[in-house]
Amino acid sequence: MSDSSNTHCVLLIDDNEVDNMINNRLIEKQGLSRHVYTFTSGKGGLEFLRNIDKMDDFPAEFTPDIVFLDINMPIMNGFSFIKSLDKLSDRVTEGMRIVLLTQSDSAQDIKEARKFEKVIDYVVKPLNAEKLKALNF
Repeated sequence: MSDSSNTHCVLLIDDNEVDNMINNRLIEKQGLSRHVYTFTSGKGGLEFLRNIDKMDDFPAEFTPDIVFLDINMPIMNGFSFIKSLDKLSDRVTEGMRIVLLTQSDSAQDIKEARKFEKVIDYVVKPLNAEKLKALNF
């Protein structure tokens, strides 16, 4: 795992607010990132990224290095979120890595996840310190 000087920003996108709160604390405790932004929908996370993309000059700490993304969410699921990233500029998405963090251990979901270059890992909830340390950032 990188030290926090190499990880500027983490996005947590999960419709479960309790999971977001616990994962936020875990990420901060492990020193993974200086900035953690939490959203309860893929649509909210995407809107955050669109707003960054509209800025002429934006601080690097707003550009997410890592996205922890739930798959099964209402309105916009995790896979739809990933597909929507293609509509953003490279300056926002370059270097972004996605960890699918989900309750699903479905072979179909795992197969679908492998189709996306930005997805670097698939973690079945709950996230804990051991799972976080095992990720290859």
